[in-house]
Amino acid sequence: MRLTNSPSDSPQIPPDGGADPRASLLEPLIRLAAGGRVLAFASILIATAALVLTLAHLDRAAMVAATASATLALLAIAAMLVRAYAARRRRFVGAALARSAATDPDPVVVTDLKGRPCAANPAAGGMADPAERLHGWCVDAAQVVDSLLVEVRRREATTREFWRQDRGMRVSLHSVEGAFGLIVWHFSTLMRGGGRGLDVLGLPVVTREGVQLRLNPAARAAFMGEEAEVLEALEQVLDAGNIGVFALSLPGGRGIQAVSVPSRDGLADIVLLPPHTLPEGGEGSPAPPASVFEEIPVALMQIDAEGRVGGSNRLARQLLGLSAEEAPFFSEVVEGLGRPVPDWLDDARAGRALGRPEVLRATLPQQETFVQIILRRATDQHAEGALVAVISDATELKSLEARFVQSQKMQAIGQLAGGIAHDFNNLLTAISGHCDLLLLNRDRFDPDYNDLLQIHQNANRAAALVRQLLAFSRKQTLKPEVVSLESLLEELTHLLTRLVGERITLALSHDPALTAIRADKRQLEQVIMNLVVNARDAMPMGGTIRIETEALHLLDEHEHGRARLPAGDYALIRVIDQGIGIPADIIDKIFEPFFTTKKIGEGTGLGLSTAYGIVKQMGGYIFAESIEGAGTTFTLYFAAEPAEALTDPVPAAESPEEPAAPLPPAEPAPKRGPARPRPSLPPVTVNSAAILLVEDEAPVRAFAARALRLQGYQVFEAQDGEQALDFLRDPALRVDLFVTDVIMPGIDGPGWVAEALEDRPGTPVVFVSGYTEDTLSAAMGRIPGSVFLGKPFSLKDLSEMIARELAKRDALEGVAGEG
Repeated sequence: MRLTNSPSDSPQIPPDGGADPRASLLEPLIRLAAGGRVLAFASILIATAALVLTLAHLDRAAMVAATASATLALLAIAAMLVRAYAARRRRFVGAALARSAATDPDPVVVTDLKGRPCAANPAAGGMADPAERLHGWCVDAAQVVDSLLVEVRRREATTREFWRQDRGMRVSLHSVEGAFGLIVWHFSTLMRGGGRGLDVLGLPVVTREGVQLRLNPAARAAFMGEEAEVLEALEQVLDAGNIGVFALSLPGGRGIQAVSVPSRDGLADIVLLPPHTLPEGGEGSPAPPASVFEEIPVALMQIDAEGRVGGSNRLARQLLGLSAEEAPFFSEVVEGLGRPVPDWLDDARAGRALGRPEVLRATLPQQETFVQIILRRATDQHAEGALVAVISDATELKSLEARFVQSQKMQAIGQLAGGIAHDFNNLLTAISGHCDLLLLNRDRFDPDYNDLLQIHQNANRAAALVRQLLAFSRKQTLKPEVVSLESLLEELTHLLTRLVGERITLALSHDPALTAIRADKRQLEQVIMNLVVNARDAMPMGGTIRIETEALHLLDEHEHGRARLPAGDYALIRVIDQGIGIPADIIDKIFEPFFTTKKIGEGTGLGLSTAYGIVKQMGGYIFAESIEGAGTTFTLYFAAEPAEALTDPVPAAESPEEPAAPLPPAEPAPKRGPARPRPSLPPVTVNSAAILLVEDEAPVRAFAARALRLQGYQVFEAQDGEQALDFLRDPALRVDLFVTDVIMPGIDGPGWVAEALEDRPGTPVVFVSGYTEDTLSAAMGRIPGSVFLGKPFSLKDLSEMIARELAKRDALEGVAGEG
């Protein structure tokens, strides 16, 4: 609402910010004001009682009642008068506050304690209700208003922000002292990443949001008293469809040159240039002075009908790498559109590509530069077929897009790798398991023994590759602990020295200020080994591999390539070689799985991708920097732990089995290896236990069932959870232990086990799966006391796990029997 109170109507606001000395004296009556009607009603009732007592000749009681009635009546009258005074006071103070904010470009609204509007400044327009202003910014505007009022009454001031995509609104409230319950609401517009850039430059700008036009403070100051004329002239020009660079006619023959600029937040900014005089008749508009056009903070370029660059300002030449004297064809300046640039210009002249932004690469600048270009028709009547290009720097936008695409690609490959690893684990379990069964009946003199041994060894190599796939997809189980990098590298030096060979020297350098990190020690060793092996292979003539550590403190966020490192303390590990280096065109691909520059048969392409997956899963960062012919540096960043963390480490979570040590990069297996002991089984017990085996993969189920029967166990096989529950419906069936896959068609392993344990509580459960334990922890958490056996497992692994769980069950039953 627009307030038009005359100065004589204005309240006199004390110079101390609005505090009224009468407010403290009237405070008790203000509190009674809300109950004024109750006081009046009570006074009437007591007066009636006094009349009744008088008729009953109870004079003293009647006198007391009459006195009380008169007192309540006086209090009611006083409360009503104070209430009226407080309402008048609120109106006056609210009007004064609104007038003081009349030049504020943001809406300011004054309400009472219940959120009812009392006044508003001109920027608020006809929307003085806070709930109406918050509509569209939150789900329940009325509830948000109520919560803000409660908060401001408790704290006297509060602020809240609401966001919608890249735009936001900040609502600030504060109570007014001595104004008998007034709240000032200030609504300000926010843009993600900071304010609007043109506003910061102090240029007169009109922002178009939908059908509304809004002048910024610089525009209101430049055209004070002419705001309505400027907005009316703009509306007429914009309604006529004029965009780009155009002229505005003002009364008195004056004109304004205006430039329409699209902004990143989806709004349209119109930059107003200094006024100048139009020629006779008011038709057309001369070009702005050269100095003004040159310094416009928007890159502008004119393209003539032949496709040559006709004119440009300083910012456009900087973006595209041009000099003021050059006039090349526009197709020589940009590329990467996907079609010929002249065809794009012809479409724009025909009206088919106007106003549609396109991102292209500038060909002339030395550094890679991407620009976003919007074409408009030139309004100069002497430049038929000419176009105006509005250019903005899109290098950062393109970098973010490339970063997102790379992230999506790596995530998709990771999901594929995790799925492949699960399927391979099932196959490898069947292969290695049946191989173990065949080896049971053969000794080293059997003619098939060495062939079976080769099958077993290569199955183990395949299992190592599967672990690398799981490492890349970040789905392996980690055991984080506080690790001293200096101790870890010193312990690893002996193995690395043998790994690099005699031609290469290994050098270690430690930063004395280095603190510990939290990581999986064995997996971190695997990462360093992979990087050292990669460095060794890049140095066929020998040299030195340096491993350095450094303590680094980042004061603020640091951008490194396509990653952003938050501020904080970091521990760095660098692996530096003197090898042949990595070409610049492939360095962005080295962390992709199966990408390798080695010859066929010399590498799997999983070494660096495994290192990348492990480091990322541990919350770290890995970067590669290389100069072709001069060597490569791999840098690992890990968050540093406090200095006292190493003295009191948090123990890693216990697991049912000790994880296998990481394997170094496998060398080709020999054709005939030395003899190795045959797989052995625990002795068969006389009173065998009954085991329910549930597995949807038939080869895995066949191997596990045969292995358990060879040990004397009675095995019931089921291909899914539904069949297992059908077996258990027979109360006469005795089952001492469940062995089940976790992920199966229909009801999953934890699902059917939970249902079965309702009738058979205390039955031990062994879960097996090709997925890792941490990915299944949520599902397995429903079954307390269960244990996990990861695929691929050997005959010995399965036998020992079953024997251990049955022994624990027997021990518990023995303790219960003694009790």
